[in-house]
Amino acid sequence: MEKNVNVCVTGGAGYLASFLVKQLLERGYVVHATLRSLGDASKVGLLTGLPHADTRLKLFEADIYNPDEFAPAVDGCEIVVHMATPLQHYTNSSQYKNTSEAAVAGAKIIMESCTKSNTVKKVIYTASVVASSPLKEDGSGYKDFMDETCWTPLNLSYDQMLSDYVHSKTLAEKEVLSYDGKNGVEVVSLACGLVGGDTIQSSVSESMGALISQGTNDGSRYKILRFLEELLGKVPIVHTRDVIEAHIFSMENSNVHGRFLCASDFLKSAEIASLIRKNRPNISIHQEFIEDTERETRWGSRKLEDLGFCYKFDSQKIIDDCLLCAQRLGDIIL
Repeated sequence: MEKNVNVCVTGGAGYLASFLVKQLLERGYVVHATLRSLGDASKVGLLTGLPHADTRLKLFEADIYNPDEFAPAVDGCEIVVHMATPLQHYTNSSQYKNTSEAAVAGAKIIMESCTKSNTVKKVIYTASVVASSPLKEDGSGYKDFMDETCWTPLNLSYDQMLSDYVHSKTLAEKEVLSYDGKNGVEVVSLACGLVGGDTIQSSVSESMGALISQGTNDGSRYKILRFLEELLGKVPIVHTRDVIEAHIFSMENSNVHGRFLCASDFLKSAEIASLIRKNRPNISIHQEFIEDTERETRWGSRKLEDLGFCYKFDSQKIIDDCLLCAQRLGDIIL
């Protein structure tokens, strides 16, 4: 069913973005999807092979390191979903010193394009819960709960492996939110938990890999899981399909704007290990991958649900679907 609404999705071939593009095309939207390079046959093919892509999908080349390139993709759209983000810094770029500078500059220029477009009514920013740590500013411990009032203190030191990502997502989210209401453009920031459950890509995403890292005894990805647990008190998790539905819910409901945390469960990594083993007793988890912090930070966010959004996938389903997806893609034998 044609909706006659144009939606721009930046970073269109990414894990979440490609799933969102698929859902939007199926629901009748016209999608302007950006890719870093239109010469990347695998990413172009992933999107052009989707149902209705021949009539409703337009591809644009745009790189977050050259954010001025996004203006043509934004042109004519009523909604922009900004998902593109630099995960690693390109040292050959003389314009920015690090990923934080690139992410913030990209967000700023994309938001300027939106506010000047005369067509964009709403921007949805795919943020991350790494920007929402309940750590106290003085580093003395955690607040009692985690909700939308929490912002990750940037004066504290973090594991270098993900420190740049924490800084870039925090600063970029604040930059995007500063445009809420400017020239009539509403802004929604969805700070998503660790996402897992499904993908249309040909490999397991890093977030999904981290979520089941105890079951695969993957030390490097387990470090990511534990990093999130130390940063956030526990690990917020959410199903891929719920994340996509939260984006579409935010697009289609005029009363949704501002900052929202997006996660259906808030778990210790030890609890995630128990969920992995519950329906898969054949999975052996090494003891080094089970560390119970005994931390009792609470989840305090219900803003999306209070506006009518409903999460459909519980923690057990998220983990089970991750394992099935990893099996389908050859990352684990069950």
